[in-house]
Amino acid sequence: MSFLDQLNPQQREAVETTEGPVLILAGAGSGKTRVITYRIAYLIEPKGVMPESILAMTFTNKAAAEMGERVEKLVGGLSIAKPVISTFHSFCVRVLRRDIEVLQIPSAIPGKPPIGHTKKFVIYDESDQQAVVKGIMKRLGLDDKQLTPRIVLGRISWAKNHMLNPQELYLQSADPKTEKIAHLFEEYRKELLKANALDFDDLLLEATRLLKSSAPVREYYNRRFQYLLIDEYQDTNRPQYELMRMLAGERHNVCAVGDEDQSIYSWRGADIRNILEFEQDFPEAKIIRLEENYRSTQNILQAASAVVANNIRRKGKNLWTARQGGTKIGYYEAPDGENEALFAADHIAKYLREATALAENGRETPRAAVLYRTNSQSRLFEEAMRRYGLKYKVVGGFSFYERSEIKDLISYLKVIQNPDDSISLLRVINTPTRGIGKGTIDTLEHLALETGLSLWGAIGGALRRQLLPQRALASLKSFHELIEDARAMQAGTFTEQLAETAALAGSPQAMEGRTPSSVQRGEAPQPSNEADESTDADAVSQDATAFDPTEFTNFSFDFGAPELEVDSATDDQPDAAAAQPDPAESSESANSFPTPTVSTADLLKFLIDRTGYIKLLEAEDTPEAYSRIENLRELVNAAADSRDRAETLDQFLDHAALIADTDDYDQRSQITLMSLHAAKGLEFPLVFLSGLEEGLFPHSRTMLSPDDIEEERRLAYVGMTRAMDQLILTRAVYRRRYGSDLPEASVPSRFLDEVPAPLIEELATRRARQGTAGVGMGYVGTGTLARPAGRSPAAFADEASTHYSYEDEDQSSSWQQGPSGDRSPRQSGGAKPRSSSPTAPARPYNSIENIAEFFASRGKKFTVPKTPVEEPTGKRGFRPGQKVRHPKYGEGTVYQREGEGEEAKITVQFPRFGLKKLVEKYAQLERA
Repeated sequence: MSFLDQLNPQQREAVETTEGPVLILAGAGSGKTRVITYRIAYLIEPKGVMPESILAMTFTNKAAAEMGERVEKLVGGLSIAKPVISTFHSFCVRVLRRDIEVLQIPSAIPGKPPIGHTKKFVIYDESDQQAVVKGIMKRLGLDDKQLTPRIVLGRISWAKNHMLNPQELYLQSADPKTEKIAHLFEEYRKELLKANALDFDDLLLEATRLLKSSAPVREYYNRRFQYLLIDEYQDTNRPQYELMRMLAGERHNVCAVGDEDQSIYSWRGADIRNILEFEQDFPEAKIIRLEENYRSTQNILQAASAVVANNIRRKGKNLWTARQGGTKIGYYEAPDGENEALFAADHIAKYLREATALAENGRETPRAAVLYRTNSQSRLFEEAMRRYGLKYKVVGGFSFYERSEIKDLISYLKVIQNPDDSISLLRVINTPTRGIGKGTIDTLEHLALETGLSLWGAIGGALRRQLLPQRALASLKSFHELIEDARAMQAGTFTEQLAETAALAGSPQAMEGRTPSSVQRGEAPQPSNEADESTDADAVSQDATAFDPTEFTNFSFDFGAPELEVDSATDDQPDAAAAQPDPAESSESANSFPTPTVSTADLLKFLIDRTGYIKLLEAEDTPEAYSRIENLRELVNAAADSRDRAETLDQFLDHAALIADTDDYDQRSQITLMSLHAAKGLEFPLVFLSGLEEGLFPHSRTMLSPDDIEEERRLAYVGMTRAMDQLILTRAVYRRRYGSDLPEASVPSRFLDEVPAPLIEELATRRARQGTAGVGMGYVGTGTLARPAGRSPAAFADEASTHYSYEDEDQSSSWQQGPSGDRSPRQSGGAKPRSSSPTAPARPYNSIENIAEFFASRGKKFTVPKTPVEEPTGKRGFRPGQKVRHPKYGEGTVYQREGEGEEAKITVQFPRFGLKKLVEKYAQLERA
């Protein structure tokens, strides 16, 4: 095989060892993805293995998609079937969509449906889970401030990852708090069952339980998947480990690929013992080490290896690379967090300028990343990037599917798919406002609790029994009809339902029920419009085909084997069965999930029109409202893409629920800000590893446990090995922490001491490092690069070092308007500034405009005050931009003035103390 010649000897051995259990210890940057994809290709082409009998599982959608594309390039066109390459959660969803009803228990009451989840289950995200727990705590009268829903869910997730049920958690409890959580856990399970919902942990648990409890299902998958590949094996938790054991069957053709030095997810249940004890699980296993690194230079590799070598729980590898030498590891000790961020922005700006020139000559596009231990650290770096006018991408920020308007429409779709989803129903029952208030909702919840029905069942009961005031009943009936119409559209019975409704429209009851509330915003469409829309939707649906090979919608992911003695995926699809597909198309879509009569995009358009959602936003006539409208239109576009992939409604909702923060990473972004955990698996030519201070990295929560410290060290190793060409480590001498008015001194991280000194190059000059003595002596800044107060950045640049500080901006009138209308810095002597000094912004970093832009970029609302500040009339009359002196805080610059006379409030920016708001009469301010 020609493609095997592209592998090194260790990689080739890993590819060609196909039978029996294999553990591939793949060091950072050693080409593990290539090994996995080439192994799949090797099984298909020379070995003659059927593609659909190969299952590869990984952790992110992006990694699964990349593997699929690589395999397609290697063996494309050889077979219509494709190997199943999926994330763990996506694979479990597909298994459960097909067979979860096998777990149902017959009801003891004759005529009642069996107990358990159905194939129409919904997936709850974190906000849905919190809403469930909050409702349970409210019902039980528990204080959600002492025991927050987030804490409860964290403990429940921990129990699920260790495969403990509520009873086992209760028996293990050693304090009243854990006993209370165990009780909440039991109620939480009941609520999810009532809503026919699963959370992310349940997807793994229920799939594992299904394979354990049902021999026919397990035997089917053992026959179906003869070769199993597990990526990132060191990050698997107990349910994933059990799932792997169930799927391995008796053949034990398991290939686990991982690196114990990159096991960094114990906080979400990952168990490093899975990879350390692989040989105990499979005594006949073969161990293959991939030790040649293709990513980093020798210096970076030596530094990272020296750090992780201090761990005890590891198998050990000797990584090496052909890229000998390279730039030394940069180290910058900043006086404070602001300075650290500005140094990174300045260095990245210079790097991009130089690298862009080289890229024009055919070199790789320049990319840089700033990695940090906690997401809260991103704020300073975002502000610094904005100050330098640099475009950046924050990974792990405000997800598209987490935006309020998107969650509203997604919740509507969830209710259409599964009306018993009470959490989604509560979100949309009065969104947009339609006159269903808190009193009505409380009554419905009380009715549901008394009758044991879901909230949707309680709505039906309240309408039939007329249990509410007429105005509330009218609004509730309108909402009920909206959902029923949408469900009828999905089932293909909307035209018949419309005709039946029109026939009854003349009755007094129907007329009374269809009278909209005065506060209801959306109007029901005319029958002709609805019929046209239904007709258009039917026309669109004719384009629906079978599974798309790029997703899991291909023949190889068809789990509906006719010989299996359990229900197939098409047995319980009453909605889809109502619409008969064209015979010409049915042959193409054989063995696939049924296609709905209308697409998800059509349902969204219908919902937006009937609810008047966009009309309400247009009436607001604000930039934020129009941004939300664009988001809604983008959601419709996403649904249209889903239609083109022939995805059903539940598949679209599964995709929206399973998308991860790391899937937001855009490789085309030149600057990426992200946490160390999110950076796993990525690489960048330039990497800043920031906040290397005790208590921050390693984190304060890990200080008391040696195992946790080892994981923090592995996290440092992961961050260091993301760098291809240049790695810069930074820390702040002083850092402001929550709850303290003054910045606190920090202690250098122990990981800095573990990097060999000959590999480090300090990026601050000796004079600058000696500047710490200036703290508290009339110097601006705190720490190693303090400069005398009152001196401009340009003047300080004449000396040994450049000081990067938010206070560098000259707040006086020396900022002048250029002849062409641009603002440019002028030195007091009229000389032009040095080109080597950092580019100064057009406005202060903490100006109202910058703050507004910052919040807008994160999807938050921030209204810029439009009322101009009136000129002061008092004697003192301190004005914005003036230099002042305070007996306690020292020199500062007036930032804002509110009010008139001596009662005016003045906001002053003090370099060492930040913004302070003072009453002018008592402030004891003097002109500096």
